[in-house]
Amino acid sequence: MIQGVITDIQHFSIHDGPGIRTTVFFKGCSQRCFWCHNPETLATQPQLQLYLDRCIGCGACFEVCPEGAHQMTDGERSFDRDACTGCGACADTCYARALVLVGETKSADEIVETVLRDRAFYETSGGGVTLSGGEPLLQLDFAEAILSRCRQEGIHTAVETAANMPWEQLAHILPVTDLLMMDIKVMDSEKHRAVTGVPNARILENARRLGETKIPLIVRTPIVPGVNDDEASVSAIAAFVAELPNVVYYELLRFHGMAESKYASLEMDHRARDLVAPAKAQMEALSETARGFELEVRHS
Repeated sequence: MIQGVITDIQHFSIHDGPGIRTTVFFKGCSQRCFWCHNPETLATQPQLQLYLDRCIGCGACFEVCPEGAHQMTDGERSFDRDACTGCGACADTCYARALVLVGETKSADEIVETVLRDRAFYETSGGGVTLSGGEPLLQLDFAEAILSRCRQEGIHTAVETAANMPWEQLAHILPVTDLLMMDIKVMDSEKHRAVTGVPNARILENARRLGETKIPLIVRTPIVPGVNDDEASVSAIAAFVAELPNVVYYELLRFHGMAESKYASLEMDHRARDLVAPAKAQMEALSETARGFELEVRHS
């Protein structure tokens, strides 16, 4: 029985591929984009989120934690994250939802059974299942098992990937994938390393190789202030994307800063907290720049 770790299954999604979709969010990512709006998907292991504003001070978590990670010291509540093993006992006890365990082990069969419940919506809208994350292809066998079974059931399959992996790993899921969506964030490799933690040579080479396949490809760029929110950056990416013959469209995604509470709950530094979302007029102007490369361009 093939298993993997996910953070969420989102039903009735309309932004992760065509039609109405069920999106499965995998845990674990190979990049560390400083603006990431899903920080709970970065680490591979389950993690405890602590929302102090919801805590009612009942003390139930102190009693059930086998590691003593929850403490009351001098009248102040504290949580030793290093001691936490992610067992989830405290989250199960916390009816105030101040403690939330993010990351759940599921079998591929369990995921597919959940996906199939919405089959009627896929059939009427042209939708299907999308694997997202994090990076779903870090759990390659798990992802392949879900995609393969969904294909057997006649469900349209899509994968959102950063493509930061050996080509063989990416190629493994192509026979059971109907649509690929990937990010190209920055063309300059050193700048890409500075803002994501990794260079981009492998990502761009994988994009070129995907361009040689017949699988429809959607390329996306998150527009992040100070990173790539200028005409030169978008032009460089659009020129590259325009050379890929199987691109359905190029999409510019507007940065948003709505993840602050997630970062706080995980005690992570939110380096993008002070960034201001690009104005709609700026997004439209950058879209027009990209359209100059004879691409179909969409933006959020």
